[in-house]
Amino acid sequence: MKETDIAEILTSTNTIALVGASDKPDRPSYRVMAWLLEQGYHVIPVSPKVAGKTLLGQKGYATLAEIPEKVDMVDVFRNSEAAWEVAQEAIAIGAKTLWLQLGVINEQAAVLARDAGLNVVMDKCPAIEIPRLGLSRK
Repeated sequence: MKETDIAEILTSTNTIALVGASDKPDRPSYRVMAWLLEQGYHVIPVSPKVAGKTLLGQKGYATLAEIPEKVDMVDVFRNSEAAWEVAQEAIAIGAKTLWLQLGVINEQAAVLARDAGLNVVMDKCPAIEIPRLGLSRK
């Protein structure tokens, strides 16, 4: 995927469902969620561990299907094997983008999502890409 495509995704995205959200401040998903919130994104934590709780001021959900609003991007902090199921859920809720975090590589999930019309970014982190591409929402 070209850098201009990644920049377009990041500038057009408002609501991000962060799958694999953790309530532990030392976890990468927690730190990235906090950073994305600081950048002005609406971030919804998704994990059975945070379902029904509040994480960084945001209500958590167990699954993507439970989120009662439109999601632009699904940011995946799960292992590569879990990405296939998350891709199916992202398609089902009508997300525009499936974003697989650093180290999360699943070509089958990427093909599935692309064939369904989603943008797919794999093995990258928005908290790295936003400053690297000089993007700012503030």
